[in-house]
Amino acid sequence: MKNLFLLLFCIVIGTTSYAQIHDPVKWATSTEKISDTEFDLVITANIDHNWHLYSQNVPEDGPIPTSFAFTTSDGFELIGDTSEEEGHTVDDPVFGMKIKYFENAATFKQRIKLTNSALNTIIGEVEFMVCDDANCLPPTFVDLEFNISEATVSTSKTAAVATVKNQEKSSNKSLLGIFIIAFFSGFAALLTPCVFPMIPMTVSFFTKQSKSKAKGVKNAIIYGLSIVIIYVLLGSFVSAIFGADALNALSTNVWFNVIFFLLLLVFAVSFLGAFEITLPSSWGTKIDAQADRGGMIGIFFMALALAIVSFSCTGPIVGTLLVEAAAGGNQVGPIVGMLGFSLALAIPFALFAAFPGWLNSLPKSGGWLNTVKVVLGFLELALAFKFLSNADLVLQLHWLEREVFLAIWIAIFGTLALYLFGKIQLPHDSPITHISVGRLSLGLLSLTFVLYMLPGLWGAPLNLISAFPPAQHYSESPYGVGFTKLSDGLEVGAAHSEIPEGAHLMPPHNILAFNDYDLGVAYAKKVNKPIMLDFTGHACVNCRKMEQNVWAKDKILPILRNDVVLISLYVDDKRLLPKDEVIESKLRPGKKLKYIGQKWSEFQTIKFGANAQPFYVLMDLNEENLNDPTAYTPDVDEYHDWLKDGISNFKK
Repeated sequence: MKNLFLLLFCIVIGTTSYAQIHDPVKWATSTEKISDTEFDLVITANIDHNWHLYSQNVPEDGPIPTSFAFTTSDGFELIGDTSEEEGHTVDDPVFGMKIKYFENAATFKQRIKLTNSALNTIIGEVEFMVCDDANCLPPTFVDLEFNISEATVSTSKTAAVATVKNQEKSSNKSLLGIFIIAFFSGFAALLTPCVFPMIPMTVSFFTKQSKSKAKGVKNAIIYGLSIVIIYVLLGSFVSAIFGADALNALSTNVWFNVIFFLLLLVFAVSFLGAFEITLPSSWGTKIDAQADRGGMIGIFFMALALAIVSFSCTGPIVGTLLVEAAAGGNQVGPIVGMLGFSLALAIPFALFAAFPGWLNSLPKSGGWLNTVKVVLGFLELALAFKFLSNADLVLQLHWLEREVFLAIWIAIFGTLALYLFGKIQLPHDSPITHISVGRLSLGLLSLTFVLYMLPGLWGAPLNLISAFPPAQHYSESPYGVGFTKLSDGLEVGAAHSEIPEGAHLMPPHNILAFNDYDLGVAYAKKVNKPIMLDFTGHACVNCRKMEQNVWAKDKILPILRNDVVLISLYVDDKRLLPKDEVIESKLRPGKKLKYIGQKWSEFQTIKFGANAQPFYVLMDLNEENLNDPTAYTPDVDEYHDWLKDGISNFKK
């Protein structure tokens, strides 16, 4: 009897482990009084452990962002957009973009102004998506209600303490990354022809100013600190004026990306030697005059003169750093970025100012400085097309698809390799009598990078640079350039007559799939194959992981191509349902099912008692389960056994 109970317990656990309704986010509302007419509508999301809620600002083709809608009336008006906390920003390798999300808790605020003092209640709605390491839930709608009469005096500073503590660890990690990148960028700027030749000038200035060695060291320290202060003030200015949230939102703004593309293009052409970009000469003259005053003020203006004179080389690097640092959504990112950049710039100047005798150990200025500047020009040119690609993705123009982007980068870095090998010369280059070891090594590195990118034209994932080119599905040829066959060995024809009605080939694995349940079931009955339901989502991270890391394996892919009829039902499909299919939701009485995705989401919940994706079901031709459904299964052998078990039950 004991063994029987144990067996029954295991069966229950096995059949319910995947079929369950997840509800990982609990929403709460409150109201804070700002003035007699202005209030903050406060929405708090309490998130279960290991789950994360996505930000309102998610790039195009990413996960479903959190969004709020408020029932407008004559009684109030919205002031600005709904604000949110800093959260966590990561480079997501699946979507190939920076994605911001929240863990444990998140607070959103919408400021309103009452136009009717008798108004007591405001109604709103939140749409959101959440994921954990194994599941993603479909877009979910929750009604929100705010009671104005119960508003409390704003205590936002106290309410934010818990969330800030949860964010500190991730924030510190991202700030360290910003600092390291900025530091090496400052070192690269140091080696440009606008900055490097100023080292001897600096030594000459401090030799005249310092009457003793101790005085020289003191002046050098003040000089280095002045350089740091100038650049950190610039970072503080950007952070204070624009704010991290504003620049983070700008990162997906079409016009911002186009303008920044044009700016980087101009700077790149300047670096390559077409023309010089300089600030007005009167600025430098006035600063030099102040530097001649001597003392701490003179030293500070000497540092300011360095910043202005070197602008043509440091400007593009500083601008790019500021945008990238702030785009991470961190308020102090620009400040940390400028701290790293200025330290790399200031330390060598301060050391040579303190110990002028070291000057003799420096390499002499010459053609190698222009080579450094040209290399930076090629890098600026490559980065410029990343911003243009962002704009193209947002507008979905498909002008700069993956193959075109990679072709441009291959051309840029291929030309850079030819330049480093001495096969191409630019206007300000010195005659090349030989190639140095450093230049040869950099040329070989550029050529290697070009060879690495070439297979990307034929569908290779290029994981090392996945954050830069568009995703594989944003492509002229999702199967790879040169692909000529369909599944089951069918040749590509002009009309694709071999593909059944309602089916398509799922890139990049060439699997025949249906997105309509009825058409898929009808085809399965026609060919006498088991049905595999794939409850998925366009923005489901774990679904993409399964497709890339499990479905693509040699022991799985032939089964999906040949042994089952795949029906992929996208629970986040935002296309409107035909009017004759719009019905009332059985799970949310009083609400209509408007979208195709809502139809499939409700179908999954009602029929299978589950609401997470990915979720896989094997069925026979009577639409009965062949075995227990499964969910996120990264173990290839386990997933293979599940497939084989269901197919063998179909054949019995």
